[in-house]
Amino acid sequence: MISSKMLVRISAALIVVHLLGHTIGHLTWDEPEDPKMGEVVKVMKSYSADFMGASKTMAEYYNGYSIMIFGLFIMTILLLWSISGFVTEQKDIANKLLLPIGVIYILFGVVEFVYFFPFAAGISLCSGLCTTLAVFVNKKVPYPFPE
Repeated sequence: MISSKMLVRISAALIVVHLLGHTIGHLTWDEPEDPKMGEVVKVMKSYSADFMGASKTMAEYYNGYSIMIFGLFIMTILLLWSISGFVTEQKDIANKLLLPIGVIYILFGVVEFVYFFPFAAGISLCSGLCTTLAVFVNKKVPYPFPE
């Protein structure tokens, strides 16, 4: 049977893949091949509006959210890798940290299916499932896969 430590490290590796894909997307989003999408990007970059005391373009908001996602992915990778180091020795603490991370990444996967694209959604879902499964393996609770 696969260990909880291995599941958590697989989850961290999946988020690394997500981070790499996000980096490519972040660096190239404003140079689309589709001419109509190019027009949309041009408008996103050209008009600023005041909102809550700041005047920004939609492109600046888009970039800002994208940069925040970098932080989220890096934080998740570091947390998962750190937790994997004590997942079997400190089961209660590890499980209390892993369960919300796993559930949230499953929810991220659903949101990505609805609003983004299947590859990103698949990575988040797999990461969330690995993380959540690690909790069950760590508790020695029966789970739906044969040993």
